[in-house]
Amino acid sequence: MVEKLVVVAQFPDYIGAEMARQTLAGGGLEAVVTGANASSICPLPVVEGPQVQVLESQVRRARRILTSHQTQEL
Repeated sequence: MVEKLVVVAQFPDYIGAEMARQTLAGGGLEAVVTGANASSICPLPVVEGPQVQVLESQVRRARRILTSHQTQEL
């Protein structure tokens, strides 16, 4: 069975999404950034910004890593 990719975070720009992807990689998870060019091509509120996606089985772990990282930055 093929696992789905699930959105774990969304950002207003590519840099934030890429930093989150790298944070997840540092925690041992593979992630992808999608929609990186959508907001720059059509900067309207209806166009969602870049999203970070992980495999469905890794969603909880990814969210914990990202939440922990945000807490450490404060």
